[in-house]
Amino acid sequence: MIYPQNAVDKLGFTEIKSLIKGHCLSEMGQQMVDRIQMMTSFEQINKFLRQTQEFKEILENDSPLPIRNLFDIKVLADKVRIEGAFLTEAELQQVLLSLQTVFAVINYFNEREGRYPNLEALFEHLPIEKKIIKSIEKVIDEKGKIRPNASPELQNLIYAIAKAEQEARRKIDHIFKSAQNSNWTADGNLTIRDGRLCIPLLAENKRKLKGFVHDESASGQTVYVEPEEVFQLNNQVRDLEFDKRREIVKILTALSNELRPYVPLLIAYHGLLTKLDFVRAKALFAIETEASMPVLLNTAEINLVNARHPLLLRALKKEGQTVVPLNIKIDEGQRILVVSGPNAGGKSVCMKTVGLLQIMFQAGLLIPADESSKLGIFKQVFADIGDDQSIESDLSTYSAHLSKMKHFVENSGGKTMVLIDEFGTGTDPQFGGPIAEAVLEALNRKKIRGVITTHYSNLKTFANVTEGIENASMMFDNMEMRPLYILETGKPGSSYAFEIAQKIGLPVPVLNSAKSKISGYQKKVDSLLVDLERDKKELLESRVAVEKQQRKVAAMLEENEKLKNYLEENQRAILKDAKQEARNIILNANKLVENTISEIKSTKADKEKTQQLRQNLQNELHKHQLKEDAPKKVVAESTELAIGDWVKLVDAETVGQVLDVTKDNVILAIGDLRSVVKRKRVQKVSKKEVPKELRTSYSSQVTDAVANFKPEIDVRGMRGEEALYEIEKYLDKAIMMSFPSLKIIHGKGDGILRKLIRGYLKKYSQISRVEDEHPDRGGDGITYAYLS
Repeated sequence: MIYPQNAVDKLGFTEIKSLIKGHCLSEMGQQMVDRIQMMTSFEQINKFLRQTQEFKEILENDSPLPIRNLFDIKVLADKVRIEGAFLTEAELQQVLLSLQTVFAVINYFNEREGRYPNLEALFEHLPIEKKIIKSIEKVIDEKGKIRPNASPELQNLIYAIAKAEQEARRKIDHIFKSAQNSNWTADGNLTIRDGRLCIPLLAENKRKLKGFVHDESASGQTVYVEPEEVFQLNNQVRDLEFDKRREIVKILTALSNELRPYVPLLIAYHGLLTKLDFVRAKALFAIETEASMPVLLNTAEINLVNARHPLLLRALKKEGQTVVPLNIKIDEGQRILVVSGPNAGGKSVCMKTVGLLQIMFQAGLLIPADESSKLGIFKQVFADIGDDQSIESDLSTYSAHLSKMKHFVENSGGKTMVLIDEFGTGTDPQFGGPIAEAVLEALNRKKIRGVITTHYSNLKTFANVTEGIENASMMFDNMEMRPLYILETGKPGSSYAFEIAQKIGLPVPVLNSAKSKISGYQKKVDSLLVDLERDKKELLESRVAVEKQQRKVAAMLEENEKLKNYLEENQRAILKDAKQEARNIILNANKLVENTISEIKSTKADKEKTQQLRQNLQNELHKHQLKEDAPKKVVAESTELAIGDWVKLVDAETVGQVLDVTKDNVILAIGDLRSVVKRKRVQKVSKKEVPKELRTSYSSQVTDAVANFKPEIDVRGMRGEEALYEIEKYLDKAIMMSFPSLKIIHGKGDGILRKLIRGYLKKYSQISRVEDEHPDRGGDGITYAYLS
């Protein structure tokens, strides 16, 4: 139940139905859309939602459903039901085309059995009676005309008519040529008058030709005569035409009698076509509004994720704009949301979105929200939106509001959704506020669910201290003085009345006068709300920045883990190769020793020969010993390293250039990478030991980096996290390249960005001090960070 009746119009549901009707192919489908209403049965809602979702799936991902011809065959079935009545040729063609569509649709789903169970249920146990189609096709052709061979009598009559018409034409052509030769005819050819073929004669010759005068020209100089011989033949044709018509009626009556037993089945086929057209229209509208099927709950609660108002979505899409999504939750613990905030900030749209999507959902329509959204079932939706004053009923605006409040309090319950726009307005705020608070208290006792928008401070305070009621506000950018259309739950919002008035350009004296007229307490409350919103925004930005940093750290840790695994794998491979080489060396050494001994024995070598063989053994041993000992040579730690020196990692063959030396650590440039390693892990090498291509590559990279780097960055207009990210990159380069300072241009504004940046710079131990630019050159709008 929706109260009052015009709530469906004010929430936009009537317009939604009108848009769905535009997608229907038939009038009966449109009539079914007109009957859409909010349902309260879990099974019904679930069935309608799943049918629409399945049809949407077909439209987006499957072959087109063969729905081509949709006619209202129920009317034709009702006509056949009457004894003695018959369907015309055109009506029988409509039945034929509709049944062909029905059978094509049934075959379509039979080929996909089990894929669309809820749509298959529409024609469950519905037989395919092809005998009906065969009976109609025997009588009606593809163009919807009766077949010449529909009966032997009709076939004979058609032949007789054709023969008589041919004879009549032959005779009149002969008479016309004879009259022309006698110069009796006027200009022109044979013509039709009163459905008869006539000869145009000059008026003075009309008695020279026996026949029937059917007409004359406007001037009276030409008469149109049907010759006597042809007149008799044409009468014969007309009699045959009457006989033909009687035979056609006889055939159509017989066919209608044959179809009469199938009237209930024809009505069932009609129902299937109507439902398919109806579900198809809903699915097309769902695609148009980017809608999906939420999770259906059997409780009275709402959890909308990224919801959009469908009408607003369509309007903005035409303009190439997007809708700011709404996220809202209403459940047992948070039953009523009291939404406050600036005018034109989106409060009413928020409330109407909740109400409209709930009604659409309970009417079996998909909604423009994430499929992770969850919606329950409400028995009633009560709405107080806009001005309902009535001269006829002697109701003022406020009286109309109070009448609705009376109905709400008396008839609402735990499964009632209440939507109230600008609660308490329409009368003196001194009295309207307390009355609204009392009504809200009564509604809360009844455990209703709902969304209420207001500017009244007493309602915000009441929501803050009352269980089951929660404050919420539409966020506002008080720096740029524009609404953000984002709902934030947990705190009330300021109306920003003075700020908006100032932006519009209301004179300063008027503003000051207005400020002096409000109470100090109210002024403090409003200022506190503004400050809270500003702090909340800064906190949100800081949290986003922290999350971004955490993601960077996580990515670096993951990369380090991959590098560690890579090194471990390579280490195992190197050890494996070294062991294999050692085996080969030992094997070769053993062979060499054995061969030497064998040669000494076999040749009974003298002293010189023996010494030579021993020298060969020593040379071979010395050669392999150098290979083993070479990596162990470590430059003494006392060796001084300077920026630009070339070094080699002790435990690897990697060569790099020194970018900076800090205590026990060395910053190296290894290709395109920057790496920090311990001092004791590197040894200095001469430039000659470094390949020429490496020296050229590194030198050009360092030179280009230093030449292209400018220790100045402009972050004006950036968000906090974006500015810090850019500063971090520049600061790392400045430190790496030993620049003495970094100039950061952030602008003055309210000083929020400057404070955020300077707080961030404090974490760098390499920064010795931070100070403002000279007042003549930007002052505190520019920060200098000096590097130690």
